[in-house]
Amino acid sequence: MSLATLIATGWLLTLPQASEQVHLVVVSGLSGEPRYAERFHEWSTTLCEAAKQRWGVPAANIAYLAEQTDRDPARISDRSTWENIQRTLGDIAGRAGPDDQVYIVLIGHGSVRDGAAKFSLPGPDPTASDFADLLQLFPTQTLVFVNAASASGDFIAALSAEGRAVITATRSGRERTETLFARFLVEAYATDGADVDKDERVSVLEAFNYARREVARVYESENRLLSEHALLDDDGDGQGTGEPGLGAEDGQLAATLFLSGSAEPGVLTGEISDPRLAQMYAEKRALEEQVAALRQRKEEMDTATYEQELERLLLALALKNREIRELEGEGPR
Repeated sequence: MSLATLIATGWLLTLPQASEQVHLVVVSGLSGEPRYAERFHEWSTTLCEAAKQRWGVPAANIAYLAEQTDRDPARISDRSTWENIQRTLGDIAGRAGPDDQVYIVLIGHGSVRDGAAKFSLPGPDPTASDFADLLQLFPTQTLVFVNAASASGDFIAALSAEGRAVITATRSGRERTETLFARFLVEAYATDGADVDKDERVSVLEAFNYARREVARVYESENRLLSEHALLDDDGDGQGTGEPGLGAEDGQLAATLFLSGSAEPGVLTGEISDPRLAQMYAEKRALEEQVAALRQRKEEMDTATYEQELERLLLALALKNREIRELEGEGPR
């Protein structure tokens, strides 16, 4: 079925299923030093709060595992041991819907020992292969797996699969120095700077690109050689891309994934009571999906045809955003 047919028939203009939810698991690993413990905790809690307060992820769907539970008992779900990670993800797998999105974010230190990439935890350190086995708990759910630790690059080859966006802070296990990637990935979700298309949401692709650019900016401002090169893989080929997005092999799936889920936060949580507004948000999402589908077909299309169709869809999206703003400005009825 062609893109034109999809547009003409309105096949994409469907409301998101109420069962689609986002689950977030943040794991703060072994710190080694007090300064790292403080830093990892700050980044982890900021991400959890942004997910809940800014993007509408239900508190019951957020788990924060940390090195020391007594640091913040109100927000820390459990200690970040491998056993607790397995139990937490097992619990989510038992209640997640088949179309849910599951975000797993590792913040801490990593290593490569005996040829195996590992993430440092209190107790045994799991390998990339251990995580790959664990993620089989989610055969249908869309997964976003972020290893923001040092020496994390080898996780991509191990975890890559269809329906997954896998992000690492480094391009290989040889980049072993402390990383800044987690700091700016969190900032992407907690502030407005990453919202490049100004749609009041932040996609996984936007968050990745923001963090990558900000890391490079810091190194350049401090006149240091860049020692971490983040990668994103979301096409299942096991090869990460440093600059994903339009024209790249990776980035198409990540561009459609949001912490707010497949719709605006209010649609997912039922807070939008006006059916007209809910329908407009559904139509907006459909247009975004059509843009993503078109971009995937860019190499197959005549350049003029592609640009004409992209312009048409982007104009329709801009008009839809204006309609939404105008309707929201009317207030409740």
